[in-house]
Amino acid sequence: MALLHRATLSPTKAEVISAWLPTQPWSPHGDGAVELGSIELVGAYRFDDPEGRVGLEVHLVRTNDVLLQVPLVYRDTAVDSMEAHLVGTMEHSALGRRWVYDGLSDPVFIGMLAAATLTGTGQAIGMVDNAGRWTLVPTPVHLEGGGWFHGPVPVDGFAPVSDDDTWAVLRNDRLELRVAHRPVAGERPPIGLTARWPGQLEPVVIAEVLDPGES
Repeated sequence: MALLHRATLSPTKAEVISAWLPTQPWSPHGDGAVELGSIELVGAYRFDDPEGRVGLEVHLVRTNDVLLQVPLVYRDTAVDSMEAHLVGTMEHSALGRRWVYDGLSDPVFIGMLAAATLTGTGQAIGMVDNAGRWTLVPTPVHLEGGGWFHGPVPVDGFAPVSDDDTWAVLRNDRLELRVAHRPVAGERPPIGLTARWPGQLEPVVIAEVLDPGES
């Protein structure tokens, strides 16, 4: 369960994403500046940090007629080992300063995404305290997936292997995790995760897991 807050953010998430996108090789903007109005926030989904400290959120954004997947993590302190992957900082009116990092550099996010891709479960339920009552805040993005039935498998220890306009590829000692930078509609892989939202009738593939040992 993701505990959300009625809060203001400065800068906003859209502003942080707009400033960061041109620095990414998979962005359709190259090195050019991104005007804030050119970024459409299509929707977002979350995972829960098992220890309850790190915010794990993935934004689906559309720009230049291209759908992009932007995984972000929110931390309450800076992480020296992730400095090269800092997306930006923001002031949260309820939580204070937040350090925003590329989710694909964060082992907590990668592990939760891998687990959700393997099982099809793990999408967080958003809840907010509304005048003393817990209120459900549904996400418009619905995830479906899974397909792993081969017993326990590690979802930690992933390291990057390759990264291009289409996929980020990470591996640990057992699995290969492929994360779509530019999700497209298609059939769900045998072990994979798809997303859909209002207006998106055909699911888009956002991640898949391969077991090189089975090939």
